[in-house]
Formats: sequence, structure tokens, C-alpha cells
Amino acid sequence: MRALAWPRHAGGVFLLFTLVVLVAYPLVLLAYGSFVSDDPSQARALTLSSWRAAFDNPGMASALANTLRRSLLTEIIALPTAVLIAWLVARTDMPGKKLLDTLFWVAFFLPALPVLLGWILLFDPDFGLANQLVAKLFGPGEPLFNIYSFWGIVFAHMASRSIAAKYIFLVPAFRNFDGALEEASIIAGYGTLHTLWRIVVPLLVPAIMVTAIISLVHSLESFEIELILGAPFDFYVFSTRIYRLIEQSPPLFGAATVLALAVLACMLPLMIWQQRILASRNFTTLTSHFKPRVLRLGRVRVPVFALLATGCLVITVVPTVCLVMGTFMNLFGKFDLAIVWTTEHWSHVFADAETLTALRNTIVMGLAAAALGLVWFPSIAYVADRTRMPGRMLLGLLAWLPATLPGIILGLGMLWTFLSTPLLGKLYGSVGVLIIAVLVAALSTGVQLIRSNMVQVGRELEEASWIIGASWMTTFRRILLPLLGPVLLTVALLTFNTAARNVAGVAMLATASNRPLAMLQVDYMVDGRYEPAAIVGVLIVGLTLGMVLVARLLARRLGIRTH
Repeated sequence: MRALAWPRHAGGVFLLFTLVVLVAYPLVLLAYGSFVSDDPSQARALTLSSWRAAFDNPGMASALANTLRRSLLTEIIALPTAVLIAWLVARTDMPGKKLLDTLFWVAFFLPALPVLLGWILLFDPDFGLANQLVAKLFGPGEPLFNIYSFWGIVFAHMASRSIAAKYIFLVPAFRNFDGALEEASIIAGYGTLHTLWRIVVPLLVPAIMVTAIISLVHSLESFEIELILGAPFDFYVFSTRIYRLIEQSPPLFGAATVLALAVLACMLPLMIWQQRILASRNFTTLTSHFKPRVLRLGRVRVPVFALLATGCLVITVVPTVCLVMGTFMNLFGKFDLAIVWTTEHWSHVFADAETLTALRNTIVMGLAAAALGLVWFPSIAYVADRTRMPGRMLLGLLAWLPATLPGIILGLGMLWTFLSTPLLGKLYGSVGVLIIAVLVAALSTGVQLIRSNMVQVGRELEEASWIIGASWMTTFRRILLPLLGPVLLTVALLTFNTAARNVAGVAMLATASNRPLAMLQVDYMVDGRYEPAAIVGVLIVGLTLGMVLVARLLARRLGIRTH
């Protein structure tokens, strides 16, 4: 077919070239670095010392067990919950769906570290407000809540992004599901839940699988929550062990890279499995005969809404109020001072020129990455799924790889790439290098979300466009992109969110001149200045939620469905 020939020319080759340079080459440098000794007194000869140091590291077995236990438990609870919520919002007549959708976006965009400060203010065993309230009601005793525990860490993940991110990834796919399939199941005599389990979920396997794999990878690489909440009771996971190896003096980059490559080796079978499933089965649910359908919940529609609304308010409003309250406290967490509240922290933060510079860097980085991602990500997804280009499987595999590496290691590979490449090296120290790092960090999520939704769109829509003489570019722009509008909006906002809150991926590339708000926040926290750190967190929340509002208003003007 005429549209299938274009990637054999410059377009497809250029996309593959960009992935080779920005993904494959850093991985090659990382692999090479794992065989080079970190000892500066030794010659830079190939050695297995880093591999021995990685697996002989004390506590590695327990860290691996902790990682699997925490990650699997969180995913087992969060994924079915998110599937059910996405179905309720997208496919039923439950009231208040716009409000719930907005609250889940808020939960997703709340930055992890400042929100964690809010949960600490609530559930700290010594000064937590919730424990103080329980003590007043039932008398003093052992604290009921302890955020510094295994279940505290699980709760922090569930209440921050675990459920909200899965919901955001899944809801566009549920909205694109043809209601005729559900209607046929209902006519055949099957109930609503049976239809959901036997009809809807199997046909949405690509979106669900991509969501599960991406969430699992992000869960494996997460270290902020474990670093803060796990340290008091010596709870370490795989990512915090990698972080400790890099943090110590001298840093053991080789051993840390070995552990990161081990994570990559574990994730490769999942990536290959996902690729085969996409290629071997038909998941089309959006055709020229698309028929939306709303299922009626009957008497349970109001109680279900009330339950979900309560949960959303708990994970959004409560930590946000605590976060804002912490910015006005004279000393974070201390309510027994003579003067508890003050506005001096706000004055000091905004009087610092570094704050305005970091704010400008974040806005430029986020807008540029989102705009470039809206061109780069759909193009890769289209070539990988809609063409017969030789090497398209390699293109899809390379697009997966950044998600398999912990952010700090990916940043290290990017640093080595920029320093070893003369042309790219000129960008070092500029905001441009952070834009590229953000694009690579968001690559896997963006491409896979688009692909999982693209396989739902029937090829007959493109074929009809080609029959009347439209080129592949016109078909791509006028047919596919409008149909993928909701997921493209999601990807753009996710990319901007990555730029606004990403720490690990840019830590190795940030300098005094290009430092974004997220790194400024980390610097405040490292110095023990939690009050200004919370203020920067409020700025990040305001910035990201402001972008959500602007994007939704723009989507409404363009006729893109967001609810």
C-alpha cells in the first residue's frame, strides 16, 4: 500500500537514528562502564570488579526481596482498582465524573516529595496530627499510625501516583471502546460485571499491559519515598541501593550500573512479550461503525460516586492542605512553639533570584519537551505499528528501553553521551540538554500509550482516506491524530509533568545555570530546609495544574474529548 512505503525513506531512518543516538548509545556506554574499575588508582582496563562489588554488596538480597514484595503488592492492589475506576468514569452513568477525573489528574500531578511531607505531618508517630487527634479522643498510648513502616510506604505509593497514573493511562482506551460489543454481551444475557471481565478487559489488553509494565518499572525504580520513609527502620529496596552506591565517596558508578543492567535484563522478557501480543492479536475497538454506550448503574450510582469522591479528596485535598500549611510553619512539624505560623519563608524564597531562574528553566523545558514529544512520540508509534518498515521491531524495542533503567542511571548514560559526542557536548549546561533528557525519560510512556490506543483504531479509516487520494501525512494528520486526541493530550501533559518533577533523570545534567524547580527543591531538602522545599513544591503543583487547565481549555476549543 502507498502509505507503507514512506518509512523506507528519510522519515523512518531518521527516527531510528535518533533512538540509536539517544537510547542505544547511552546503553552501550553504560555497559562498557560496568566493566571498568571505579578505583582511580587502577588503569582503565576491562575488569569484573564492578560486577563482584554489586552482587557482594551487603543487604542486596534483602533489598531485592523488599523491592519485589513492595512493588508486587502495590501493583496487585492498584491495577484492578484503576481498571474498575476507569471503566466507571468512561463507560457508566455515574454522576460527578468530571469532578472525579479532575481529582485524579490533581493526584497525579502532586509532586511526590512535598506531598510526602504532608503525609509525614499527618502520620508521623511522634508529632503527626492524626496520632495527636487519636490521643485526645482515646487517651495516650502507642501511636496508631506510623508512616515510617512497610505499610506506610505502600500507602504513600497508593495515595500518590500509583492508582492515579494507571487511571490516566487507561481511561482514553476505555472511552474508545465500541459500545456495540458491550450491547451484544448484555443482549446475550450476561451481566455488567461479566461483560467488563470477559469482553471489555480482554480487548483492552494492550492498554492494560502497557500500563502494568510501565507502572511496574516505575515502581522498581522509585526511591524518593523509600529513601525518606525507609531509612528510619533500615528498609532498603533495589533503587535505594543503587542510589547509595552512587552517593558514597568515591561513587561506585560501575557497581550501580551493573544493578541497573540487571533490572534491564529482568524487564526485557516483559517487553518482548508485550510486542508479540500486539503483533499477534486484533484489538481493534474503534472503527467507522463506532458506537459509544453508557451503562446504567441503577441505585448504586450515587453510593459509588460518594465512595470514589471521598477517596479522591483524601489523596488530594488532605496532603495539599498539609503541604501548604507546612510552608507557613515557623519550624516544620513543630506546633509547640511560641510562634507557630509565619510568612517569612515565602518572602525569602521569592527574594532569591535562583527561584525565578529555576521557574523560567522549568517552563521552557516543559513546554519544549511537550511540543517536541507530540511530534516524536506519535511518529515512532505510527512507524512501529502501521508500517512494514524493516527494523520497526527494533524501533519499538528501543522506545521501551528508557523505562527499564532507574532515572539516575539513565541520566548517567545521557551525561556520558553528551560528554563523548562533540556536537551534543556543546549543549551541556544549557536548558536544551535537559529538554533532551526529559524527552528520553518520557519516551517509553508516551510511545507505548499511543501505541496501545492506536491498535484500537481500525485500518479501514486510513484506507478510506488513501482511496480518495490523501497522502500518508494527510491521513496521519487528519484521521489518526484527531482520533488519538485524548491520549495525545495525556502524553503532552505527562511530558510536561516529567519536566516539572523529574529529579533522578536530570540530576546528572543539571548545573547552576539550567537548574529546574525540582532540583532546587531537592537542594532545599538536602540542606534540611523543608519549609522552602514545600514552597517550591507548591509552585510545581500550581505550574502543572495550570498547564492541565490550559490544555483542557484548548482541547475543548479543538473538539477533543477529555471526559
